[in-house]
Amino acid sequence: MLWRHDAEALWMAMGSIVNVVLSVGLKRLLNQERPVAGLKSDPGMPSSHAQSIFFTVVFAIASLLEWLGNNALSVGISVLALAFGSYLLVKIASNLVAGLQSWLRVSQKLHTMNQILVGAVVGSIFSVLWYLSWDAVVLEAFNSSLWVRVIVLLACAGFGLGFLTYVIQYWLQDER
Repeated sequence: MLWRHDAEALWMAMGSIVNVVLSVGLKRLLNQERPVAGLKSDPGMPSSHAQSIFFTVVFAIASLLEWLGNNALSVGISVLALAFGSYLLVKIASNLVAGLQSWLRVSQKLHTMNQILVGAVVGSIFSVLWYLSWDAVVLEAFNSSLWVRVIVLLACAGFGLGFLTYVIQYWLQDER
């Protein structure tokens, strides 16, 4: 949002928040315990960290390919973004021990490998759907109507404030 200053960046930010809501909903629906249930109170499936990382990476790649087109530069940057996202996913699942990766979140019993992979797949799929919804539905309406612009901007602000409230409440619960 700081770099682009446009409505699509706001749409992406709102999608990130909706992605978190989707993750929380899936955790409650699937209700799959973490490998060691007492470490965290919420279910482990899907990994919300993996889901968020891959939502962001896939959205960034799609935006980049649309912006620069399909050429060597955009493909190279996309590959680097995907590698970086995968590295972050592995970092979620791993611990650096003398520069070598071992499975952190798995070894700490916060997630199983399946929970991390499902999070990555769900985040990627939701990102593609959210990205396509901008071009297929929202963009034309956004450009043609002031009311749609107002609604989208208010929805983005509302989701942002709601997410901030949720995060603050979560932090306060953890401190107790």
